[in-house]
Amino acid sequence: MDTTGIYDEALQRLHGYGPERLGRLTNHAPMAVEALAARGRAAAVHRWLDVYAAKLEEFPGAHARVTDENWAGALGDPRRAADWIAFFERLLAEHPWRDVLARWWPRLLPGMYGGSTHPVIRVGHAVRGLLSQESAPRLAELAHGLGYWAARHHAAPDAAPVPGAASAAGALDAVPAVAVREGGFPQRLARVSRLPVWAPAPATPQEARARLQELVRAAVHRYATHGHGEETMLVHASTAPNAVLRVLPALPSALWTPSLRAAWTASAAVTAMYAPDEAVSYRDRARGLAPEEVFERAAAHGDEHVVKFADTALDVGDGHALSATLYAVEISTPLSRT
Repeated sequence: MDTTGIYDEALQRLHGYGPERLGRLTNHAPMAVEALAARGRAAAVHRWLDVYAAKLEEFPGAHARVTDENWAGALGDPRRAADWIAFFERLLAEHPWRDVLARWWPRLLPGMYGGSTHPVIRVGHAVRGLLSQESAPRLAELAHGLGYWAARHHAAPDAAPVPGAASAAGALDAVPAVAVREGGFPQRLARVSRLPVWAPAPATPQEARARLQELVRAAVHRYATHGHGEETMLVHASTAPNAVLRVLPALPSALWTPSLRAAWTASAAVTAMYAPDEAVSYRDRARGLAPEEVFERAAAHGDEHVVKFADTALDVGDGHALSATLYAVEISTPLSRT
């Protein structure tokens, strides 16, 4: 837990900027700085932001007020990001944040595939921050995350079920690749027509949580042999379901099973969209290294996806996950000052 106040300072610095740049690319800074602060690297936050600042754009202009009566018509309209953020700022000023989250989670969950799953990842980081300590900047960050999610709300296509496996790792191995692996995330997502069956209705919420933990572990491990298929986008096969996992403690347990289903669809779809034709052999890159040392290498590398993947891998915590992190460091382009 960050006790320095630097995470809150960083959020105040960032909330003058929008959730995207160039009309389609996500602002990763709020997520990365939360990961740095949560992993004991708060002292590096502002230096990291100084380098990342070139990727930030001014906060977008408002269009029309989102209300309890007209919100459905504004859902999934990225032009309304500022309107949605203002809407959630009002809700969070009037109601406990857990109540707002519980009400809106089932409304937003079917659309967690918009914005390349970044909105739900941002919400996952925001919730972890709030569970650690409540503050005005952290409540504002939740509003920004939920607002971004609502603006980028986009459902996955209906996918025909194909045979899967009992384990998450086996089910990910059974994911059929899309026929054409080119274009951006929305174009590829539209081609996902078949996904394996996995984790049929858990008997209890606790089983759903355990299955979600298994999925995150399997996706992180898989990166160690498949990440080269697309070193950036394949990170989301684990960071998106891990964001959902991080939110579960703040949600009513009745929402845990549908959250597992949505997270599996996200992880499997990303796997279908970006998986390489061939895996590489697993190599233990983390032998003799402590988790903190591995995260330090990811932080020094600086790429926002590498930092967030390392943060998720440390949640898994085993040697395979640490090796996957160092593979991400190896194959990804470092954050640059230029």
